[in-house]
Amino acid sequence: MQSREIEKPTPAAPANGSARADDVDPVEVEEEAEERNAPRKRVIFGIIGIIVAIFVIIFGIKYFLYARVHESTDDASVDASEVQVNSKLAERVSKILVDTNDPVKKGQLLIVLDSNDEIAKVAQAQANYDLALANQRTLSEQGAGGVAQAAAQVGGSQAGVNVAQAQVAQAQAQVPAAQQAYDKATADLQRTQSLVSTGDVPKENLDAARAAAAAASAQLRAANAQVEVAQSSAVAASQDVSAAQGGLVAARGKLAQSTDASQVEAQKAALDLAKQSLGYTKIYSAINGYVGEKSVDLGQTVAPGMTLMTLIPDDVFVTANFKETQLGSMRPGQPVDLKVDAYKGQTFHGTVLSINPASQNTYALVPAQNATGNFVKVTQRIPVKIVFNSDYDKTKYPMRPGMSVEASVKVR
Repeated sequence: MQSREIEKPTPAAPANGSARADDVDPVEVEEEAEERNAPRKRVIFGIIGIIVAIFVIIFGIKYFLYARVHESTDDASVDASEVQVNSKLAERVSKILVDTNDPVKKGQLLIVLDSNDEIAKVAQAQANYDLALANQRTLSEQGAGGVAQAAAQVGGSQAGVNVAQAQVAQAQAQVPAAQQAYDKATADLQRTQSLVSTGDVPKENLDAARAAAAAASAQLRAANAQVEVAQSSAVAASQDVSAAQGGLVAARGKLAQSTDASQVEAQKAALDLAKQSLGYTKIYSAINGYVGEKSVDLGQTVAPGMTLMTLIPDDVFVTANFKETQLGSMRPGQPVDLKVDAYKGQTFHGTVLSINPASQNTYALVPAQNATGNFVKVTQRIPVKIVFNSDYDKTKYPMRPGMSVEASVKVR
């Protein structure tokens, strides 16, 4: 028995020759549309790819050119030379005139300590100084009077020496005449004795000659004795002069001692120290900046050297830690581009101020010791100090120590 294929009836074509909408295959229509749009998509994607490639090339070249002449690091932060406000006295805090985050000016009063003890010490030191001045003035006047009196005694003694020397000269001037009279009387006596022995003159003449010789001898002895007395007086007068001069030297020594300013200067130094301690009861700001941290309270008793607060200056800088392999061409004075994380999209400009003479590891509490033979090479980082240029607007973009920074130094 033969099987027959059942033939499906073929739908009759419309009289107008066009297919009905229900007879169109959607997949075929979509495929035909894709085939028609494929060239257009390829053109669009091609154009987009070309534009992206151009942008990539432009920004790649720009980045390459920038990176070729710059050394960059993100291991950088805003830094500042913090100022510790300390006390130099052991006193109680009487007033605190600022608080944390408050702006301060150089010379502004920050803290006042109790000053009662210091005021009393200044008064005591002032009294001691005034007493030393009065004692010095009295001793000086007494010493000056003693010097004047001793000088007068020296003058009187010197006058006595002059009188004694004149008397010595006068007595010595009388000796030659007495000597001549004695010699003449002696010669007359000898001649009279010869004449008496020959009988040429009477014996009475011999007695007169002997009396004249004796008188001349007495006058000679008296003249010599007067010379000795005058010389003794001169020696005594000279001794008086020496004694008076010794008294003058002693008086001058006392005057010099009375005018010695060491005691007065010691009391003056004590007064200055007391005034200085009184000045330490008022603590002033040494910089323009802000109060970063206040660690003291009203009424607290502080000790010398105790930190009362920390001041952050207005003038900040950037400390950038560059790898040692980046420092070959880096020098002070080179320009720097700075990007701070707090201010997105804003680029600041600075200048390399200095390069640290040692790596960070050198300042570590326990530096690495590579002498054991187990050396592992680690690239070290060197701190570089960067300052902001003068066009930096610190009011609009305040920098606070610790902010993260990206630094790029132009080395070529």
